Amino acid sequence: MSLHRFHPKLQEAIEGYTKHRFARDLSAGFTVGVLALPLAMAFAIASGVSPSAGIWTAIIAGFIISAFGGSLVQIGGPTGAFIPILYGIVAAHGVSNMLAATFMAGILLVVMGLTRMGNLIRFIPISVVIGFTNGIGVVLALSQVKDFFGLGGGALPAEFFARMRVLVELAPTVNPYAAALALATVALKAGWEMLARRYPRVGAVPALLMALLLGTALGVVLELPVETIGSRFNGIPQGLPAISFPLPDLSRLGSLLAPAITIALLGAIESLLSARVVDSQVGDRHDPNQELMAQGLANIASPFFGGIAATGAIARTSTNVRAGGRTPVAGIVHALTLLIIVLVAAPLAVWVPIPVLAAIVVVTAVRMGEWHEFARLRHFSWNYRITLLATFLLTVLFDLTVAVEIGMLLASLFFIYRMQDLTVAEPLGVQLRPGLLAFDLRGSLFFGAVAKLDAQLDPARLDVEVLILNLREILNIDTSGVDWLEGLQEALEKKGATLVLCGLGKQPRSILQRSGLAAQLGVHNLCVDIEAALLRAREIQNERE
Repeated sequence: MSLHRFHPKLQEAIEGYTKHRFARDLSAGFTVGVLALPLAMAFAIASGVSPSAGIWTAIIAGFIISAFGGSLVQIGGPTGAFIPILYGIVAAHGVSNMLAATFMAGILLVVMGLTRMGNLIRFIPISVVIGFTNGIGVVLALSQVKDFFGLGGGALPAEFFARMRVLVELAPTVNPYAAALALATVALKAGWEMLARRYPRVGAVPALLMALLLGTALGVVLELPVETIGSRFNGIPQGLPAISFPLPDLSRLGSLLAPAITIALLGAIESLLSARVVDSQVGDRHDPNQELMAQGLANIASPFFGGIAATGAIARTSTNVRAGGRTPVAGIVHALTLLIIVLVAAPLAVWVPIPVLAAIVVVTAVRMGEWHEFARLRHFSWNYRITLLATFLLTVLFDLTVAVEIGMLLASLFFIYRMQDLTVAEPLGVQLRPGLLAFDLRGSLFFGAVAKLDAQLDPARLDVEVLILNLREILNIDTSGVDWLEGLQEALEKKGATLVLCGLGKQPRSILQRSGLAAQLGVHNLCVDIEAALLRAREIQNERE
């Protein structure tokens, strides 16, 4: 298997690049950079690390994903989907091992891209994708209850049931000022969006940024007794972060592998979904393998600067497209905008209230879910409903890894059941000579269908001299199907009967030849169509008379 050739979209974009296009990319990149600031801080805090970790993730990973990615308009950075995973790793293994798991995930993503696994991500059923997306939305919202209401106590447990028990115990410690400020922030965002719909020029300033600024202003002017970035984290350092090596604790290397795989899998799914969503909007087709390689490089580099896991961000990517971004230059500008903000305005972050950031995460959690899909479930099959709901509940109650594994298993089992249900053997609808039986087989002759066909075509119960199987409508045969045919042929041979196959397509004929079954049957018993097979059957019966 050949490896993927490293070819970033930026190389294509700079050919024939114009001043007009740069002006649009510059404007879009600045807009998305400003929007990314509150999200980066909020996602980092929710993941159990400092707000500066989120900002540097958006800067470092955002730059790499745009410069080396396979999409023209992808915006990379920390996303809400990672929060439950990262928070769980921090709670169980500490921040340093979370960075190590992110580094390991980056290596896995690079390998996935090099080995051209980008297209395989699309094999994940939409029921599983919607299930874990909605589940992550619920987990994300629940993770912010403590900061949203200003509850006392230390860090919450990562496990769902333990977390809910602690939240109930902490309910009497609610800070009414924190809750009021958080609700006001949600209202301010909604109000700004309504104003932007009425006055389009107002929409030039992202609603999330205005919610951050106005919520912070409320907290400062009213001198509300709530936690701030300054009181919890001593602000955001002004200047470049110290470089550190994300080496895992060797005693925990084995336990970090599963979280690393989860980060890699989620990063791959979210980034490729994001790129796919905007392809039609910009008239381009992303390169999934190049995109995975860029995501991998971003997650390898980010931990060296204290950054967390990153991937393509659907909301920020869509904002980039709506703002006029059409090349990776917009994503690079977005990263540089954040860098300038950190170097110039970092001291101002000490005033930002934690409840305001919690409100921003809650809004993001609500927006990321496809909640309307629950209402539409009644229109779909039970297989679809069970897979989606199981994935959703397992994501909320346990973790994403278990949810995706069980979701994929259910989807696969339901697919096997459906395919075996569609595989049938029907008697040929014509009058045949005594001792001759003929069946039309339809569907797929695979491991899931052989038990059903074995019951229908049991040689012990067939009074037959020649059995014809018309395989014209068989889509494919796997090795279990070949084994079943071999067993059928041997059982008939012991009875002195003959098996004749006809209507073989390209794949069935190929596997029968490679397995040696075609040679066992003989060229005369492999017929072109049912008419030729009936003639062959008459010849066999005439020879025996």
